[in-house]
Amino acid sequence: MRDPLDVADPRGLVVVIDDDESVRRGFERLLRADGLEVTCFNSSSAFVAHPLPDRVACVLLDLRLPGESGLDVQDMLRRTGCEIPIIFVSGCADVGSSVRALKAGAVDFLEKPVSEQTLLDAVHDTLDRARAARQERDDRAAIGARFARLTPRERDVLRLLLTGLLNKQIAVELGISEKTVKFHRGRVMAKTEAGSVAELVRRAAKIQFTEAT
Repeated sequence: MRDPLDVADPRGLVVVIDDDESVRRGFERLLRADGLEVTCFNSSSAFVAHPLPDRVACVLLDLRLPGESGLDVQDMLRRTGCEIPIIFVSGCADVGSSVRALKAGAVDFLEKPVSEQTLLDAVHDTLDRARAARQERDDRAAIGARFARLTPRERDVLRLLLTGLLNKQIAVELGISEKTVKFHRGRVMAKTEAGSVAELVRRAAKIQFTEAT
């Protein structure tokens, strides 16, 4: 039997953690009817016992749960470096708890009873942002892998190119011929898959490639 957290779906996954069965069923029915994939847990321990999903997802998390609270779950996820976004949904919220949750990175804090549209809007907005953030991370990783293919000399040429120097100026700085600079510059463009110097500069900035890199 496949783990529900491991099944890939481009729409993203909504994880519901609530000890109230009627709430879980209601949320699951609503979200599935809206075309979303959902999996539910009745406690924090049931959730943390599963591997965290390496995919676009968000968590609808109750504040008060048996055993570890929703805030404890949030702290655990943050300590492990998990960036899955959390929407707290609670019927017994207090100002202190909501402030603590939001300061710790929760994207929203909804009070029960929450309207169906409010819940759906919050989930879709959160999944959209998670999808964009994941795409940004994937883009940076891909760019970093391309830049990692550069030789030390190609990196020297790139660093000077990023400062705005011309080929002949780079040649003087490195003590090589302009023809050699052009060769290395061509290799830099090919390996980084940049179509122009402007695109090369943007990609270098995205991975924070600097003179000290």
